[in-house]
Formats: sequence, structure tokens, C-alpha cells
Amino acid sequence: MPTIDSSRVLSMRAAFVEQSSALQKAAGIGSANPLGGAGESQKAGAFGDVFQSALAKVNELQENSSAVTESYERGETTDIAAVMLARQQASVGFEATLQVRNKLLSAYKDIMSMPV
Repeated sequence: MPTIDSSRVLSMRAAFVEQSSALQKAAGIGSANPLGGAGESQKAGAFGDVFQSALAKVNELQENSSAVTESYERGETTDIAAVMLARQQASVGFEATLQVRNKLLSAYKDIMSMPV
């Protein structure tokens, strides 16, 4: 029976928590002044930075998944669980990115269809 590497599971959990907090920051959840104000341009920059870092993290997960898969295909590693875990991490990250994109597009369409 294969053993579960607890440090890898904990690092995966930390990555998900980090990505979740980045998405929460991007959505403005937990901010002190959700209606904006004097620091709106600073918040807009922060949104862009948080979103860009979240996309970079998803890209990193995709690249890691590809590298681990190629390593398995070449026979350099035999840990299929690590390969599947990396692929699932990349898949979940990508799906979350798609959902955020869909919500942003929906919000944009709603705003654009509002009468002035």
C-alpha cells in the first residue's frame, strides 16, 4: 500500500489557501473600505497585482504538471500519485481561473447593459 507524503499534502493545502486568499483579495472580501474612496487607484493596482500573481501561480502549476508528466513518461520517476496530484492541482487551478474569468465577463456585461 503506497504511503502518503504528508509534507506534500500540507504544501498543496498551503498553495490552495494562498490562492484562495489571493482570489478573496481580488474580490475585495475583507477590505476595510469596500466602497472605495481616496485610495481607489491604489486598490485598482492592487487588484491587478493580485490577479496577475494568481495567474502566475496557475501558470506555475501548469508548468509543474507538464514537467512531472514528462518525467514520468521518460521513466525518471515511478510515483504515479505525485504525477496525478500535480495534474489535479493544475486542473483545479485552471478551472478556478476560468470561473473567475466567467464571473468577471458576466459582471462586465451586466455593467455595460445598465442604462446611464
